[in-house]
Amino acid sequence: MEINPNSQQPTGSSLPTSALGNIQRPGEYLRQIRVAQNKELGQVSSDLNMPVKTLTALEQDDYKSLPEATFIKGYYRSYAKYLNTDATAIIQRFDEIYANDTGLLPNHALNNSPIKIMGKLPGSNSDRNKKWLKRALLAVVILAVVSLLVMGVQKWTSNKEDADLPKVNQSNVEVLPVQGATISTVGDQLVLNFNRPTSVHIVDATGKVLATGRQSSTLSLNGESPFQIRLDDATAVSLSLNQEQISLSPYTVNGKAEFRLSR
Repeated sequence: MEINPNSQQPTGSSLPTSALGNIQRPGEYLRQIRVAQNKELGQVSSDLNMPVKTLTALEQDDYKSLPEATFIKGYYRSYAKYLNTDATAIIQRFDEIYANDTGLLPNHALNNSPIKIMGKLPGSNSDRNKKWLKRALLAVVILAVVSLLVMGVQKWTSNKEDADLPKVNQSNVEVLPVQGATISTVGDQLVLNFNRPTSVHIVDATGKVLATGRQSSTLSLNGESPFQIRLDDATAVSLSLNQEQISLSPYTVNGKAEFRLSR
């Protein structure tokens, strides 16, 4: 039988008392139960994953060699549960004698406790990864929004430019027939073909305006020659008089042509 020098119980019997006495210390009480159950400290240390040094200090009620009171109570509970005994009376008795042994309250941490209260731990790698993932997702969303805005502006600009372009298939040319005669049979026939839109102004010998304005399709006119003709872009027009092709080069200056044409 092991003998604890701190014990105040008679050591003549190998069996512990049935309950924790009013003057018996918690560690001695647990030690007696362990000895009665024929358990060695090494076995208890292995089963509870608790150092032999800590178990020895508990059984000797050496509180100054142990961490703060909260941890000591936890050790007592684990030890009591392991030995199949009630920890309530043990904790109550510990509270009564702890202040007398240490000069501290049972809920006060010992200044020389090997377990220190540490500050807030930095975030784990998982937390940091989550933060970076959130930032990456936010950046992707921002880029997507910016891309949509750019595409919208480009589309709006393109539509606006298309709306501003002249519609080449529409002609605002004004064609005036020769008064008092059939167009297809009276006077001289003037035909203009266009490869791109340009403005024209044509007046016949009688002073009648046969055509004026911008044109992009074929014009077939009848009137009395000579004709007074003005073309803003002579290179865009091919002209024939009474089915005879007329060259505009002699009349063209800086791309424009203004001349009189007779048969």
